[in-house]
Amino acid sequence: MQVLVRDNNVDQALRVLKKKMQREGVFREMKQRRAYEKPSERRTREKAEAIRRARKLARKQAQREGLAPTPKRKSRPEKPRSPAPSVSTLTS
Repeated sequence: MQVLVRDNNVDQALRVLKKKMQREGVFREMKQRRAYEKPSERRTREKAEAIRRARKLARKQAQREGLAPTPKRKSRPEKPRSPAPSVSTLTS
């Protein structure tokens, strides 16, 4: 994994690195490896994860084909907007 640091902006590079690690599942794996997991528990967990992934994939496929309803979008409360600056204030 590689992250480029631009203009000595280490904070932004750290954010990018954390996001990449999250996407790759590094944090989840570290959490699982904190304690020993019996092989039978591991098989059970992996089977459950595979079933979850398959169901999610089937649900998305059904939504694309129009067989299942698409999830409702959450409505966000609108922020009060400040009035646009007038032309006279921009030219002066």
